Amino acid sequence: MLEWLAVHFLIGVVGTWLARRYALHRSLIDQPGERRSHSVATPRGGGISIVIALLVATVAIGIRQPAQAPLMLAFGIGLALVAGIGWVDDHRPLSPWWRLAVHVVAAGLLALAVGDLHSSFTWAACTFIATLVLTNVWNFMDGIDGLAASQALLAAVGLSVWLGGGWALLALALAAACAGFLPFNFPRARIFMGDVGSGAIGYTLGALVALAATRLESRAALVLLPISVFLVDASLTLARRILRGERWWSPHTQHAYQAWARFSGHTLVTFAYAVISLLVILGSWLLTTLDSSFITGITVAWYTGCTFFWLGLQKKHAAPLS
Repeated sequence: MLEWLAVHFLIGVVGTWLARRYALHRSLIDQPGERRSHSVATPRGGGISIVIALLVATVAIGIRQPAQAPLMLAFGIGLALVAGIGWVDDHRPLSPWWRLAVHVVAAGLLALAVGDLHSSFTWAACTFIATLVLTNVWNFMDGIDGLAASQALLAAVGLSVWLGGGWALLALALAAACAGFLPFNFPRARIFMGDVGSGAIGYTLGALVALAATRLESRAALVLLPISVFLVDASLTLARRILRGERWWSPHTQHAYQAWARFSGHTLVTFAYAVISLLVILGSWLLTTLDSSFITGITVAWYTGCTFFWLGLQKKHAAPLS
C-alpha cells in the first residue's frame, strides 16, 4: 500500500514540475482579471500530472484484477475523453457546449458499464448523473489556491473506506496524486491544474461516488457527505446565476468561497473548507452502521446547514455580478 501511494505521489510531484516547465514554454498563462480570483499571472495545466497518475492506476488495477478490467476500461476511456477535451481547452479555449458534449459521452460510457455490471438502470442513471455533475462541479470550484486539489484529496480518502478492491486503490491513487500536486498550488499557486485536471478529478470522483453507492445500497446517502461543501456551493451559485438570467457558463467570482477569499485570503478559506470536509468525512464513517433512514435525515440536515452557511457567506461578502 505504501508503495502504491508513493508511486502516485511521485507522479504527481514530477508530473506537475514538468507540466509547469511546459506551460511556461508554451505561454499557457492565466492572466489576472475581474472574473478571476488570482492577482498574479500563473501557468495552467498542472493537473495533467493527476491524469497520468490516474491512468497508470487504472491500467495497473485492470491488469492485477481482471474481473475489474471491463469497468476499468470504460472508466479509463471516459477519463481520457474528459482530460483530453480539457487539455485542448487549456491550449485553445473551446465552446462550453463542445466540452459538455464530451462530458456527456464520457459519463454515458461509464453509466452503461455500471448498469450492465449490476443489471440496473437505476445505478446506470445514478452513475451518469454523478460523473456528469461532478466533472463540472470541480471545474466550477477550481478558483483559489489549493481548494480543488485539497477537497479532492479528502473526498477520495473519505470514499475509499466504502469502496472495495481496485476502486479503493484508485481513490487512494487520486489522493496521492493530489498530494503531489498541492505543493505547487498551495499556499501560493505556482501553477493551476487547468481544465485538464479539474474535469478529470471531478469525473473520477463521480465514478467513485457512484460505485461506493452501489456497495452501500440503502445507506447510499452517505456518499453525498464527502463532497457536500463543493456540491452546495456550486449548485446554489449556478442556480442563482440561472435565475438572474446571467451567462451561467462564463467565468465569474460569485461562488461563496470566492467571495470569502476576497476578504480573508485563499489560504484561510482553503484551510477552513478542508477542516469542515475532514470533520464531515470522519462523522460519515461513524454513521455507516446506522439505520438508513437516520442517515438520510442527517444528510438532509447537513445539506440544509450548508445552504445557510452559503447564504451567510454571500450576504456578508457580497460578490459582484459578472
